[in-house]
Amino acid sequence: MALIEIIEPEDATGELKQIYDDLVESRGQIAEVHKIQSLNPKSIINHMDLYMTLLYGKSPIKRVLREMIAVVVSKANKCEYCQVHHVEAVNNYWKDDKKSQLFKADYKSVDLSELELLYCKFAFDHTVNPSSDKSGIINKLKSLGQSDRAILDATMIIGYFNFVNRIVGGLQIELESDNGKGYKYD
Repeated sequence: MALIEIIEPEDATGELKQIYDDLVESRGQIAEVHKIQSLNPKSIINHMDLYMTLLYGKSPIKRVLREMIAVVVSKANKCEYCQVHHVEAVNNYWKDDKKSQLFKADYKSVDLSELELLYCKFAFDHTVNPSSDKSGIINKLKSLGQSDRAILDATMIIGYFNFVNRIVGGLQIELESDNGKGYKYD
């Protein structure tokens, strides 16, 4: 149970009710990570704007790789909530539940391209050692043809999931009863 008050959809009025209705329309349902922000409705809008920009906006990084980064960061932070949600998104692209679950357990245990593996390593390293020198891994990404924009996008996704993992963990958000299934990923 979350550590702070949550306004449930059936109790929402005004701006919050509209935000909840918009989330159901655009995402298929309301996630607990959004309901935890119900006491500050504007934060839900800003949060979703950033999320949509980083995970769904135009980027040189493929959508599935962005979701893979989310899983790796969340695994490093022991955030089961985000791992479940984003491995579901990865599986939406892979269509291989066994591979997705193996990836969730240990990204190195799955057959990934050199580039995917490097981005996952970057996500893990930047999460557990945020102030360490990243020049080696960034130079390696560049040697594989990655643009500064791609590296920026990956870094922002890593930072975003560290932020969200701390909201989820700090306020003890529990996984939805449907285990994070049923969201729109395209």
